[in-house]
Amino acid sequence: QVQLVESGGGLVQAGDSLRVTCVASGRTFSMYSMAWFRQAPGKEREFAAGINWSNGYTSYADDVKGRFTISKDNAKNTVYLQMNSLKPEDTAAYYCAARSGIVSRRSDSYGYWGQGTQVTVSS
Repeated sequence: QVQLVESGGGLVQAGDSLRVTCVASGRTFSMYSMAWFRQAPGKEREFAAGINWSNGYTSYADDVKGRFTISKDNAKNTVYLQMNSLKPEDTAAYYCAARSGIVSRRSDSYGYWGQGTQVTVSS
């Protein structure tokens, strides 16, 4: 089984930057992908960004494209989400997820999840 642990959330002002981190441990497979989802109170969990581990291919939701960057460190089994130009609308719990296969935007296609890290953006 794979364990995912997020960190790096916090309280920032609009326009600020923040980087959240997800460290994976346990059993992993050669062909898998990781993603960041976010969920605000009263809303469904939504895809933010994803990355294929093997080739580094990335995918972004339209509302974060150009502001957020997902990246990975193979040696550390770690994925990052660099968030720039943060807006109050970005306020949410951010979750790291992993699945076998390529990046998907469907939350129910991911079998492994972290505990989440809260990002709050004040106006």
